[in-house]
Amino acid sequence: MQLTYVFSELGQGLRRNLSMHVAVVLTLFVSLTLVGLGVLLNQEAEKTEKRFGNLSQITVYFCNKTSSSPNCNGDATPAQRKAILSVIDNNPEVASRYLESKQEAYEKVKELFSEEYVSRLPESFGPESLRDSVWIQLEDRDEFEGITSAVEGLDGVHSVTDTRKRVKPIYTIIDRLQWGAVATAIFLIFAALLLVANTIRLAAFARRREIGIMRLVGASTLYVSLPFLLEALVTAFIGVFLAGAALAAFMQFAIVDGVQEEEFLQWMPWIGWPEYFQALLAVSTLGPMLTLVPTLLLARKYLKV
Repeated sequence: MQLTYVFSELGQGLRRNLSMHVAVVLTLFVSLTLVGLGVLLNQEAEKTEKRFGNLSQITVYFCNKTSSSPNCNGDATPAQRKAILSVIDNNPEVASRYLESKQEAYEKVKELFSEEYVSRLPESFGPESLRDSVWIQLEDRDEFEGITSAVEGLDGVHSVTDTRKRVKPIYTIIDRLQWGAVATAIFLIFAALLLVANTIRLAAFARRREIGIMRLVGASTLYVSLPFLLEALVTAFIGVFLAGAALAAFMQFAIVDGVQEEEFLQWMPWIGWPEYFQALLAVSTLGPMLTLVPTLLLARKYLKV
């Protein structure tokens, strides 16, 4: 196979249909950026859920030494904890539950919030400043009053927190942004596929004489199709590069230099660069698929040898 000819055809193909390739690149850039944003928003929702719980959870906090609840008289005793857990386990509204210790809660704070934020807390802040808790997963998110009333008056219970009231507005905003980004991305991906198909048709028509000659001399399907596949890879690479740059700019200016620096937003766990690289991996995988798959399929139709 003469690679010189292949790369020569690649250059000619890019020049012949420059406007179409630019349109494909721009459409890929916008659609992949929106897909990446959708991935980032999904990861933000997961971090938020890990921190605050989901919309089907309530949290029961045990008493500690600083509790002022009338049900508390210092740390909850083993007998009180056993009685509370027995009530939870026997309630039909409970699907499952898990215990979170003070140490686990402290490690979660350090994991989800920045080191700088933790360093600004009082030196006395540590595991003993927090409370052991029971996170309850409900059978039905709308049926919670029975378990709430059953445990909130028990000795050893500091408070019962309805996680749904606290996090529902956050999830609502994230879900709307996520679905908006995904819906727009799907529409643009469809447009990108149509542009790729039209580009292949135009390229095949522009090279019909060369393709006919190669057919006559017995060139293989791969040899004829390779310039088209390389064009698809070039456009995909540029689209992925631009989308990755746009997502990096979003992370740097909107997240790192934006919300993470705002004092009043420090209570919220935010995505970081590890989540960016996961989104970049998704974009890098999707981009070539959007150009190579239709190219392979349509090449069999328009470039039969």
